[in-house]
Amino acid sequence: MDVRSALAEGIAQLDRENVPSAALAAELLLMHALGRERAWLYAHPEHELEAATRVQYYSLIARRASGVPTQHLTGHQEFWGLDFEVTPDVLIPRPETEHVIEVALECLGIASGADSPHRNEEFRIADLGTGSGCIAIALARELPNARISATDISAAALEVSRRNAARHGVTSRIDFVECNLVDFLLHGSPVANARGKRFEDYGPGSFDLIASNPPYIGLNEAATLPREVRQHEPEAALFGGETGTEIYAPLVAQATALLKPGGILVVELGHNSAEHVSRLLNSPVWTSIRFTSDLAGIPRVASAARNSDPVR
Repeated sequence: MDVRSALAEGIAQLDRENVPSAALAAELLLMHALGRERAWLYAHPEHELEAATRVQYYSLIARRASGVPTQHLTGHQEFWGLDFEVTPDVLIPRPETEHVIEVALECLGIASGADSPHRNEEFRIADLGTGSGCIAIALARELPNARISATDISAAALEVSRRNAARHGVTSRIDFVECNLVDFLLHGSPVANARGKRFEDYGPGSFDLIASNPPYIGLNEAATLPREVRQHEPEAALFGGETGTEIYAPLVAQATALLKPGGILVVELGHNSAEHVSRLLNSPVWTSIRFTSDLAGIPRVASAARNSDPVR
C-alpha cells in the first residue's frame, strides 16, 4: 500500500466514526508513523509503506477512531510556533490560548514579531495553572530577560512542563512549583526549585504580569464535551467548579495582592464567564479593563491593570 492509498483509507475510517478534522488527523498520524513532514507525504504519494509502518499507522487510526486525541498519539502539539510535548497529564494547548500571549505582549507594550525597547526588560511574570508550560514558555521566548514563576496543582503536569522548558532552552528563567494558583507566594512556602531559589523571595507586589488559562468548564457541562476531551484530558485542568466560573474570584484576589502597581492581569475566559469576570474587575483596584474576542466573536481573554493609585 502506498502513501496515497493509506491516507485515503485512514480518512475514510475516521469519517465513518465521525472523528472531527478526519483528514488532518490521518495526515498527522501517517506523518508520525513515517517520521516525515507533511510536504514529504504529498511529494511522495506513491511511496510504498513497509509492513511495520502499515501496522503502526492503522493501530493509530483505530485508537483515534476510539476517541484518543491525535496529540496523545503523536505526543506533540504546536503552540505559538513552538513544538510542545503533550501527554494525558496536561491540557492540550489550543489555538485560542494564543490570544493570551497576544494580549499579554500588547499590554506590556510589545507588538508580536516586532522589535520593541520593552522586549528586553526584566519582567517578573507568573503563569498560573501552567499545564504543558505553553504560556510560560512562549512568554519566555518572546521576553529574553523575563523571570517566570509557573504553577500547577499537578506534579505530573509540571514534569511535562519542565521537559518542554528544556526543549526550548528556557529552563534557567522559569521556576516551576506545585501548588494551587499562587498559594505558595501568598503563604511563604519554603519549597525551593532545583537551583535553590526560594520561592518566598517573591511576594506581594512582585509581578509585572500574571497570566492564566484556568480550568473554566462547568461540571454541569461535562456531558456535553466531546469524548476526546471528556474521557482523555485531565479533569483538574478542565473543570472550574459546578458552573466553571468559581476559579476566577480567588484568581483575581491573588492577582490583586501579587501584582505591582500598574501590573497586568491576563486571563482566558470560558464561553459563559465574561460577565462574571467583568463584575469581579469592576473595582477601584482595576483599570484599563478590556475583553478580547476570538475569531468566532466570543470574549476569550480579559485583561486589566492594577491601579497605581492608592485604593481607599
